[in-house]
Amino acid sequence: MKEKIVLAYSGGLDTSILVHLLTHRHGYEVVACHTDVGEAKDPEALAERAKAAGAVAFEFVEAREEFAEEFCFPALQANALYQGVYPLSAALSRPLIARHLVRVAREHGATAVAHGATGKGNDQVRFELAIKALAPDLRVVAPQREHNITRDAALAYAAEHGIPVSATRRSPYSIDENLWGRSIEGGVLEDPACEPPEDAFAWTKGFGEAAPEPETLRIAFEKGRPTHVNGEALSPAALIARVSKIAGRHGVGRIDLMEDRVVGIKSRELYECPAAVTLITAHKDLERFTSLRATNDLKQALDQQYANLIYDGFWFSQLRDALQAFNEVVQRTVTGEVTLKLFQGSVRVVGRNSPHGLYDHALSTYDEADRFDHRAAAGLIELQGLPLQLFARLAGGRS
Repeated sequence: MKEKIVLAYSGGLDTSILVHLLTHRHGYEVVACHTDVGEAKDPEALAERAKAAGAVAFEFVEAREEFAEEFCFPALQANALYQGVYPLSAALSRPLIARHLVRVAREHGATAVAHGATGKGNDQVRFELAIKALAPDLRVVAPQREHNITRDAALAYAAEHGIPVSATRRSPYSIDENLWGRSIEGGVLEDPACEPPEDAFAWTKGFGEAAPEPETLRIAFEKGRPTHVNGEALSPAALIARVSKIAGRHGVGRIDLMEDRVVGIKSRELYECPAAVTLITAHKDLERFTSLRATNDLKQALDQQYANLIYDGFWFSQLRDALQAFNEVVQRTVTGEVTLKLFQGSVRVVGRNSPHGLYDHALSTYDEADRFDHRAAAGLIELQGLPLQLFARLAGGRS
């Protein structure tokens, strides 16, 4: 009896030929598993394509709300931006996909799982570390890495074996989409000096096409999680989609990053993350408004560590869990509403309010309502300056 293997199936060129290759060259019975994290693909068409390539079964997992609630929002609470720029849209989806690969493997009695990541990409690391954490007994097969199949070779393989695919040599971009963002690479983008052409973008308007007037957007949060857009309550996935549409028409969320991959090479990555960029901007502001300085100072460093963990494939790790526990404590007061203004590619905070806001008008104002004891500052300066003064006396001052 043939062993069963569960393949992370996108329905694109690479995974379509991998169904055939795993079946005929590796000798597996292939169960194709597609986890929908917001790319809006047709389940029936995916099933037909997978079975036409040789899959013995097809599993479609509707995971939009799961992705938004359990992955995007925790990353939002961490203000997670890899290298201070990238909201980790593709990286966030991989541990969720891996979790469902494991579940489907258990249900079908599979002994292995497979993915279509290449040997120099990040996704191989993310998928395989997640599998090791969740199901250390399952083998992981990576045919793309093992055979180093180029795009032209994949197209030729599909044509030779009659595998239906939508890619052509005229569509050079490699694209990954989910609720949190869209990543684009390949083609002319591989030249770091080349300005990205407009045909690479799909979710954000360029300067000539963006909305001609500014737009105000209000985002309400409860414990660090967004709940309302312009006063309307929305589910996590629906909220992200709504913000994405609004911010996208103003050209917000375009990212062009010279990125350090996990395997040690630099690559030029293009992203469209209108919702993620907008929501992180709002969340950061509300968090600063409702948290003490020492908390904010430490959290900035931990947020970068959190982002690195996601990027490097350690979502299912003790450290990520510990950082999440810290974030949950901080988020207890991150409740309120942030008002943003979007226009011609920019998003900026123009107002905020919260029942936990630490701003006190009577302490901050310079007018007649001032209740701050100015004389108390002298004592603060005296104590803060005491070690500096002592050092200067003993060391002969600073030149």
